[in-house]
Amino acid sequence: MLGFVGIAVIIVMVFGGYMAAGGKLGIILKSLPFEMMMIGGAAVGAFIISNDGASAKHTMKDIGKVFKGPKWKPDDYQAVLCLLYELLRIAKQNPVALEEHIENPHESSLFEKYPRIRADKVAVEMICDTLRSASMNYDDPHQVEEVLEKRLEAKLHHDLHSSHALQTVADGLPALGIVAAVLGVIKTMGSIDQPPEVLGKMIGGALVGTFLGVFLAYGLVGPFASKLKTVVEDEASFYQMIRDVIIASLYNHGVNICIEVGRQGVPSHYRPSYEHLEEALKETKAAA
Repeated sequence: MLGFVGIAVIIVMVFGGYMAAGGKLGIILKSLPFEMMMIGGAAVGAFIISNDGASAKHTMKDIGKVFKGPKWKPDDYQAVLCLLYELLRIAKQNPVALEEHIENPHESSLFEKYPRIRADKVAVEMICDTLRSASMNYDDPHQVEEVLEKRLEAKLHHDLHSSHALQTVADGLPALGIVAAVLGVIKTMGSIDQPPEVLGKMIGGALVGTFLGVFLAYGLVGPFASKLKTVVEDEASFYQMIRDVIIASLYNHGVNICIEVGRQGVPSHYRPSYEHLEEALKETKAAA
């Protein structure tokens, strides 16, 4: 919602200020389709050249995150902590019973209680693969932490590609606006024999290209890239919390301590309160 509000504020303030100062939209509206064709078309072409099909499709899909925000909400952080609590309790009390949950999580009665977590392939594989490795005595916390860290770094690098691709487009838009403006000047020079009022409008139309390139770069595409980067980094904290809990368990800390380690690592605006999480864990334990 805030994304739409921001776009509305930009448009109203820029064009409203222009009109309030006595500017007329006629010359901008007349030139806009042609300038947008040149600048926007060139930007799209450059984007296609610099990305493969999968990356381009991924970037287009990720633009929606600018408006929807991170995938994981505060309730999801509490839910995954409850899931990990149940899994770690079983791992300590009866390791054999854990196998049915981590070998086939999509049919597990535990994962079934947390459908949003179960639907996320990365979270499920991260939890199950690590707990499976620990059950096979691959439980050196330092080695496991290093493996998980590399895994998360690779995922973050991949997820940030959309932000980088948009930022590259934003960086190129002002130059593409200059290209469009130069073409407009060339067109104007071909009509140098026209009266000043005609030439003035033609020069004004050419300058729309410069304006449009800078406006799109710093008013829309650049902020989109920045917001997308923030969203991706927020989503990464969800998986980092899972890593922290599992690594803490490999150090043979108590289950409640492991969960608290994970809770403390959650960004403050997503972190469940100690009281609410404790109540949720009690309900989970009672229902087990």
